[in-house]
Parts: sequence; structure tokens; C-alpha cells
Amino acid sequence: MDNQDPRDELVEHLPAMRAFAISLTRNSATADDMVQDTLVKAWTNIEKFEVGSNMRAWLFTILRNTYYSSRRKAKREVADVDGVFTEALAEKPAHDGHLQMNDFRDALGKLKDEQREALMLIGASGFSYEEAAEMCGVAVGTIKSRTNRARAQIAELMGLNDDEAMEMTDDATMSVLSASRGSSF
Repeated sequence: MDNQDPRDELVEHLPAMRAFAISLTRNSATADDMVQDTLVKAWTNIEKFEVGSNMRAWLFTILRNTYYSSRRKAKREVADVDGVFTEALAEKPAHDGHLQMNDFRDALGKLKDEQREALMLIGASGFSYEEAAEMCGVAVGTIKSRTNRARAQIAELMGLNDDEAMEMTDDATMSVLSASRGSSF
């Protein structure tokens, strides 16, 4: 039985990890940073590695996840060296959304069980009509009907018109926000 510490094997995979990171990032400096981040994550989570399994595959999974996490984070970031964007920021008040959500929750609670179930499966959980129908043991048309009735009932209970979107902020607040951004929503 080999009692070798799996950390000893990390160094063996550095060249392959760096090559993989460069293929993902197309930038050697960024690739080196990613490999370093991967090694830190692997080192600190080494107890999660199953001894005897494929260390390279485990490291590449960490590296890949690190890459995609950094990509998602980068999409949300904006370079604002001189603070121009920061000065123009305005945010809708959070309480408006909470009030609207409370109204929605109340309306949802007033639906028939079958309608609420259909709406939650289709609208909230993202299942297809076919999948929801199978789960409920009914025809696809029945699920579509329940979902449409539920949506109509929610709109009625919340006082929304057919052409009216559910806005989380009142018109006066929206006009202030639009003016501060120099555009309309």
C-alpha cells in the first residue's frame, strides 16, 4: 500500500495544466495565474481528492471551473478607472420589488392547487409542458390550460392589464432613474 501524499503528484501535471490554461485563455500570463489558482484550490481541498483516482482529470476539472468562473465574473465587471460610470449609477429602491413580490406571493397562494402546481413546474422550475404533464399524470393540453389560467388569475389578482408589464418600481421613481442615466428603460 502506497502512503504517498497526493500533493506530491501536483507538480507532475504543471506543464499539461499550463498548456490547457493557455488553450483556454490564449494569454500566457492569465494562464499562469489560472494554474496558480488551480494549485491553491487543489492544495487546500486535497482531502476531497480520492486517492487512486485520476489526479490530472481532477486538476483539469478545477482549472476548467476556475476559467469559467472568471469568465462569468469578467462579464459583470466594467473598467471604470476614472469613475465616470460610477458617478452615473442609480438603482431602483429594493423595497418596491419586495412589495411587488409580496403581492405576487399572495396572488400565487390564492390559485387552485392544480394551477399553482402547473405554474411552478412550467414558470419557476423550467420544465417543458410535456415533462410537467408526465409528472402530474395529465395530458399536455391540461397542463397548458392550467398554466394559462394561472397566469391570467395572477394578472387579475394583481390588477395587471394584458399589455402591462409587471414593473417593480413606480413611474415617478423610474423617471428619476432614467434622467440620472440619461436614457430610458
